[in-house]
Amino acid sequence: MSTANAAARIATAREAFRALHERGCFVLANPWDIGGVRRAEQLGYRAIASTSAGFAWSLGRDDNEVSRDEVLAHLAALCSSTTLPVNADFEDGFASEPAAVAGNVRLAVGTGVAGLSVEDRHGIDLYPIALATERIRAARDAIDRSGENVMLIGRSEGLLLGNTTIDTTVERLIAYAAAGADCVFAPGIRSITDIRSLVAAVAPTPVNVLLMDATMSVPELAEAGVRRVSTGAAFAVASWKAYEAAARSVIENGHLPRGG
Repeated sequence: MSTANAAARIATAREAFRALHERGCFVLANPWDIGGVRRAEQLGYRAIASTSAGFAWSLGRDDNEVSRDEVLAHLAALCSSTTLPVNADFEDGFASEPAAVAGNVRLAVGTGVAGLSVEDRHGIDLYPIALATERIRAARDAIDRSGENVMLIGRSEGLLLGNTTIDTTVERLIAYAAAGADCVFAPGIRSITDIRSLVAAVAPTPVNVLLMDATMSVPELAEAGVRRVSTGAAFAVASWKAYEAAARSVIENGHLPRGG
């Protein structure tokens, strides 16, 4: 594909991605390789997102053990393999200081992504809200300076880590939206009441919700005003469980699982 054609394809995907956030509710598949991208396309997904955990596990590592450059190469490979918009799980921006986050965001934009998230997690804790907000502001500025139509997702990890409250999380996401996030995301939120409160608090900024288990349904989330729903590492977890079940059956029973 020529450089001009690739640029046009990326621009089209970015426009489509932003339009998906304007009304209704859509679901992001989270593949970790090109085969998974192909299956998401065939199943009718309209956008995909990378998964830091799924990608790390595919390399035999734990989440947050993959380098920035490895993630950038992975994002470029995903983007070049599809016409679907790709949202990057860009972890914490691979830096602490806002200026360094901005530099890394510029590199991520160059991979062709249509959106990228920046977390407020620092190890097993959160960055102070003032610094976390400044990091989002720096990421916003980096995208704006690039001139590219890339969405910024402000992501707060406190509920997932179990070290904060819904009120504190809402406060953070309001601040991230004010700092320039186009969409906000609090993985770990489960209660539909809390979700409704978050949607109202940050409106009109779109809200992403992570499907945590089978008790959460896309129609219910859509009715609550959620604009987009993601699957995170769930597909990767399901795949590894199936792999282990088949491998265990062969080594313990001498045959593949029956009825599979």
